[in-house]
Amino acid sequence: MRPPEFWYAPGGASDWRARVLQPLGGLFAFATALRLARGGAYRAAVPVICIGNLNVGGTGKTPTAIALLQRLAARGVAAHVVSRGYGGTKTGPLRVDERHHSANDVGDEPLLLAAFAPTWVARNRAAGVAAAEQAGARAVLLDDGLQNPTVAKDLSLVVVDAERGFGNGLVLPAGPLREPVAVGLARADLLLSIGDAAAQARFAATCAAPIRLPRLTGALRPLPTGMEWAGLRVLAFAGIGHPDKFFATLTGLGANILRTEPLQDHQTLSTALLRRLASEAKSLGAQLVTTEKDAVRLPQAYRAEVLTLPVRLDIENWSAIDAVFEQLGL
Repeated sequence: MRPPEFWYAPGGASDWRARVLQPLGGLFAFATALRLARGGAYRAAVPVICIGNLNVGGTGKTPTAIALLQRLAARGVAAHVVSRGYGGTKTGPLRVDERHHSANDVGDEPLLLAAFAPTWVARNRAAGVAAAEQAGARAVLLDDGLQNPTVAKDLSLVVVDAERGFGNGLVLPAGPLREPVAVGLARADLLLSIGDAAAQARFAATCAAPIRLPRLTGALRPLPTGMEWAGLRVLAFAGIGHPDKFFATLTGLGANILRTEPLQDHQTLSTALLRRLASEAKSLGAQLVTTEKDAVRLPQAYRAEVLTLPVRLDIENWSAIDAVFEQLGL
């Protein structure tokens, strides 16, 4: 489902639909607060780094996890990832095996992250962290764990899309938030906003809640692959949080986008869908192109027909994160 327009529209908090839904948002926030107030969080023997967000939908957590994994690897730290495995059927704790598991088994994000570090899916996050410890992890990245109270965190990093910010500042279903901004940021150590310079400036100017914790900035950059995108006739499709950002990246590389197909986040890429897209691309004389996250969900028969545009997160200044790593002995 696409988010309601009033979630991110200027003045969206005063939209009549948001006002009508605000009591439900209050109940949602109250339920989240009750869940977080539960005691008994599992304390791991190794540092746990939580990558979370306040918004529903994509904010850039997966590129952030990849960037942190690579930073830790450069420091000689063997980190593992623990994820709920959204979209997969396996409950775990289960270590993701790219040779034997599909996105239907473990979810697309864990399958992608498994290419960079040992990755576990576990509906019970504490059990997943314990499994990673037993397998030799020196640090654990807890994917999307800010609202999960079952694991104690040593560092909580909140990721936000600078272009969209925190939307109208309201909690579901009146707005895009899982909990109020001030409440969520009070449990965080760092805030990472992802976007270009113009988006970063707008985010800083329009963020309603005062940000009293260190803020990092970063941007997603296409990974050099030797592929010549300029002038390439493209039919692009993407089932991520904000497909338009992917399409804009292709345009910025000079691709000649003949048509785009925005899909729902984590949408199943069925053979019927790919057959239709491949037929349309052939009639247009275009190349099918998608994201890394979508590529792991492609039916095997179509993987050779679809190009992938990989992106990586470029963090402007690592000093705040490196300082925490030092404190944690990483």
